[in-house]
Amino acid sequence: MGSIRGELFTTQVTLDNRSYFFNVKENRAGDVFLQIVESKKGDGADFDRHQIAIFAEDMQKVLKGLDDSLKFIEKDKKERAKARAEKKAAKEAKYGKGAEKNGKKVIKRHNPDQRPDDGIQRTGKVIHIASKRDADTGDTDAEK
Repeated sequence: MGSIRGELFTTQVTLDNRSYFFNVKENRAGDVFLQIVESKKGDGADFDRHQIAIFAEDMQKVLKGLDDSLKFIEKDKKERAKARAEKKAAKEAKYGKGAEKNGKKVIKRHNPDQRPDDGIQRTGKVIHIASKRDADTGDTDAEK
């Protein structure tokens, strides 16, 4: 045994806001297991710690589950990228290239002279709808 706590091997992975410790340990009965500890900064100077233990006889099953999960993540990542590319291509086909800049929709404004007379007076921020009957007869609300 390596130390009083039964640690045989330890390695650490440090990320921006958390660390992972992979500790190979041996218990009093002589069983070897992997302890995975996640440590992240909590409130104040405290650290939140979560841990799991995986015994040596279960390690291959756990690694298979981890491998299956990683394969799913890679496949899903590719499918999502493909779906985004298809959505972008469809948007470009509909609105033209560059229809989206910096994640914001760009609406192409049409020449007002080319719009059909649909009874909608467009003044910018507010849309005013004129009644067809009023437009045809020339009547106003005050004359009625």
